[in-house]
Amino acid sequence: MIVRMDITNSRIAEEVLAIQLESYKVEADLIGYDQLPPLMDSVKRLQTCGETFFGFYLNEELNGVISIKVHHNVIDIHRLMVHPQHLKKGIAQELLGFIENNVKHSESIIVSTGSLNTPAINFYLKNGFSKTGVIEMNENLSITSFEKKLK
Repeated sequence: MIVRMDITNSRIAEEVLAIQLESYKVEADLIGYDQLPPLMDSVKRLQTCGETFFGFYLNEELNGVISIKVHHNVIDIHRLMVHPQHLKKGIAQELLGFIENNVKHSESIIVSTGSLNTPAINFYLKNGFSKTGVIEMNENLSITSFEKKLK
């Protein structure tokens, strides 16, 4: 079941942060860069980030999270994370589909991921996203951006 989350609730923010840290540790290992900004987050930062969070729950356990901001009919995915114990179960697909089907009046979706995060890149390409660019953050990290037109 996917539900909108009240990230200002400390207990919920702690749950989200726990999944975020586990999920982004996997990405950090994949891309060989352990200084990813999501690994430096705190409960307070999550609570004040201005993103709208949705959680995927199974048997009352939070398994995955997606967060977005919507600007001028563009859905900007800021976080899409699945607890490592629940990878390859279709949770990311469910969360993405939920956003595509429930955020009305949007023309496109944008998202970014580490350029060496092959599973995430393949996921977005498989779901109809097109690569829009690469930004070199530093000598150890580049970020690839994607967009999917909805109309």
